[in-house]
Amino acid sequence: MSEKFVEHHIRYTWRSIYKMHNEQAIKAGGTLAQAVVLLNLNPNKGTPSTSLGPKMGLESTSLGRTLKSMEINGLIKRVPNEEDRRGVFILLTNKGKELRAISKKNGNKFNKIVLNKIGEKKLDIFFDVLKSINKTIKDGQIFK
Repeated sequence: MSEKFVEHHIRYTWRSIYKMHNEQAIKAGGTLAQAVVLLNLNPNKGTPSTSLGPKMGLESTSLGRTLKSMEINGLIKRVPNEEDRRGVFILLTNKGKELRAISKKNGNKFNKIVLNKIGEKKLDIFFDVLKSINKTIKDGQIFK
């Protein structure tokens, strides 16, 4: 019966993707959570800490723990925002830039292999289905 549940397939696939990427991140000396943060940081100018959570869809407490760990591991540094002293910019260190490059390479490789295996037409349909599911959820149509 579970093979007919949309959520089952989405959760199972996401767990597989998560595990695959996390294993690669660990080999490179990080975690998937750190890789996602690294990929969402501007590698040249840095990123305001206040815009990072919404950009990634994370709660500030989860993000705060990840940033603290990344700072301890020498992947990022926090510097005051010169324009707004209340804010902080998150900047990549050289080590962070190296791990970001590995993460980007791994993500691109995954996307390329999936695209070659599935084909652009099927992938476009898949994206349309996901957009429809997200719209249905956001419109509040599930539990009226």
